[in-house]
Amino acid sequence: MFSESAFKIFDESIAKYHIKDDVNQPFENPYPKDKIAHLLYRKNWIDTVQWHYEDIIRDPNIDPKEALELKRKIDASNQDRTDTVEYIDSYFLDKYKDVQVKADATINSESPAWAIDRLSILALKIYHMKEEAERENASETHKAQCKAKLNVLLEQKKDLSTAIDQLLHDIETGKKYMKVYKQMKMYNDESLNPVLYKK
Repeated sequence: MFSESAFKIFDESIAKYHIKDDVNQPFENPYPKDKIAHLLYRKNWIDTVQWHYEDIIRDPNIDPKEALELKRKIDASNQDRTDTVEYIDSYFLDKYKDVQVKADATINSESPAWAIDRLSILALKIYHMKEEAERENASETHKAQCKAKLNVLLEQKKDLSTAIDQLLHDIETGKKYMKVYKQMKMYNDESLNPVLYKK
């Protein structure tokens, strides 16, 4: 199933990042550029780096200048994430372009790639919650609470994976059709953000 393959790629990306555990480490994609695995690996790497950006910026003792610089990196990362999601949706649009859509076909409120985006974030939650559930210097209460949360996340993974695979099957068989709207983010656009264009 697609979701299972995607999750394995996400796990691979997360494991690779945590070898050095450094937001500034170079990015190397092990998959060919013409494969969907390339986009999935890149998508999760962006999420993984941003996860750690978000940890760092919450340091109460962070230097304000460093925090501002990090906020700019988070903004750029968000844009990169959105762009990559749209590339993934473009892959599905092309893959299913010749499907005969049934007369009673319906549209899904969420495109395949945005559901996959949630699965990528979920992979990170599972990795870090498992880490907390097994942290040696944590209290038994903390570990028990994190284990309970981990079980919920694992159930969520199962449900979300099933939903993604069902959606892709329904698109492939013409029961649903894709219609992708670009995000049209405004805050990074100098012609749309009044704070930027007024200057």
